[in-house]
Amino acid sequence: MKYEIPQQKKLVHEMLIPIRWGDMDAMKHLNNGSYFRYLETCRIDWMYSTGCLPDASGEGMVIVNAFCNFYMQLEYPGDVLMKLYVSDPGRTTFESWGTMERAEAPGVIHAAGGATIIWVDFPKQKSKDLPDWLRQIVS
Repeated sequence: MKYEIPQQKKLVHEMLIPIRWGDMDAMKHLNNGSYFRYLETCRIDWMYSTGCLPDASGEGMVIVNAFCNFYMQLEYPGDVLMKLYVSDPGRTTFESWGTMERAEAPGVIHAAGGATIIWVDFPKQKSKDLPDWLRQIVS
């Protein structure tokens, strides 16, 4: 099965993640929970690259749902090329999408997932309008 990123999504970040031996399961392929961890790692790395550092006394990003579709297994050893896309900014949310390819076989998507991200005022525990600087990035 071939996964294609719809054109309305904007590529915002790429990174390599080495597959660790401990990331595998008894079937000797990447454990399904590890895929979510890799998506999270890429999302957090992107947040840091934008200067959006977590601040429990201020505002920031939180995911409100997450999913992952598995197309081909990933196995140790190797590196996963992660690509992060964003789309669909709303008043307080936007969508993030991640793809996973083997670094030595770019273009072959092994898994793809995403998350809805909401901007939150942490002390008030309430959603808040996306800041203008973030809206420019995700639009």
